[in-house]
Amino acid sequence: MTDLVPPTGRVHWIGTGLSTGSGLRVLATAHDVLLWARTEEKAELCLTRLGLTGQVGVRRFGHDALAAELRAGDVVVSMLPAPEHPALVRLCLDRGAHFACSSYTSDELVALGQQAAERGVVVLTEAGLDPGIDHLYAHLLIERARAEFGADTPASAVFTSYCGGLPAEPNDFRYRFSWAPRSVLTALRTPARYVRDGSEHVADRPWEATTSQDVGGETFEVYPNRDSVPFVEQYQVPGTWRLETFVRGTVRLAGWREAWSEVFAVVRDGDDDQVTALAAELAEKYPMRERDLDRVVLSVALSLEGGEGRRWSGEYVLDLVGAPEETAMARTVSLTLACGVTDVLERRTAPGLHRATAGSAARWLGFLAEHGVRSELRVPAPSNP
Repeated sequence: MTDLVPPTGRVHWIGTGLSTGSGLRVLATAHDVLLWARTEEKAELCLTRLGLTGQVGVRRFGHDALAAELRAGDVVVSMLPAPEHPALVRLCLDRGAHFACSSYTSDELVALGQQAAERGVVVLTEAGLDPGIDHLYAHLLIERARAEFGADTPASAVFTSYCGGLPAEPNDFRYRFSWAPRSVLTALRTPARYVRDGSEHVADRPWEATTSQDVGGETFEVYPNRDSVPFVEQYQVPGTWRLETFVRGTVRLAGWREAWSEVFAVVRDGDDDQVTALAAELAEKYPMRERDLDRVVLSVALSLEGGEGRRWSGEYVLDLVGAPEETAMARTVSLTLACGVTDVLERRTAPGLHRATAGSAARWLGFLAEHGVRSELRVPAPSNP
């Protein structure tokens, strides 16, 4: 294996949007951080909001400008939309710099990750809330179930992972935008593949597969998101477990599907320009205003049933309400990303492509708890007839 390019301790954080939060502050307390934005004014406003004025350098973002300052061993943290990541990773490979983001891993990033391993560079992806914290929960639940129920014990398994950003005070629309509106609508246009009743299903219009889900005694609406099936292997689900249900999806407040009926019509029938225009309209109509508080709900649950009525179940729940100075979405995404970047800076991450994984799950949850993002684990006593 190629040796890791030694980290310099310098971090280039790119983006000041809705998911940039106290993770930036955590990194800035111990490292040399530059904040890149479309304008230096936007960067300064972000630093003021986070109480970091004068503690972080600001830059106007552009690939040429970044290339001019990027050194071998620096870390680039991208809060930009996922389609912009490959170009940044290629720049990092060229300069010998490391890369981190909270977005899903694309096929292109997988290929670039192979090059990164050969050059001693880390490419960290899926290190946010969802994907990110949900991965940590899944790994820990499956690890615990393997130990307590038995990895070699035949069983039927039900696995669900639902996450969503919600308004803490429900409105008629049942939603306020605490992250990029265009990304929310784009996700609805992406077919979802999942396992239900023991077989694979594909929902071309994910919202049409909406069901009810109880989390902590509250009823939500949930629907599948993207492709759940590859995560069976990523989460290392034992082959002796027969999957009755395996779904990763989105959670919304009860009444959401009815409230969004007109949105679905545009998502279903509109072209890209119409969807983009709708996203702008919704962002203006239902923003997360300064006086509004958001709420993050994440539930990852696993239940097993073996022979002779033997049962095991466990669930991780994160239910966090934001504060006036920082949304719950910004806190959970940016702190998880900061934890992953800290691992890179402290040389705990080998070269190549990485996600939030089993080996780091307990330590990462400890890091998050130290910074106010606490998880609840519910594991009833196993049922052994």
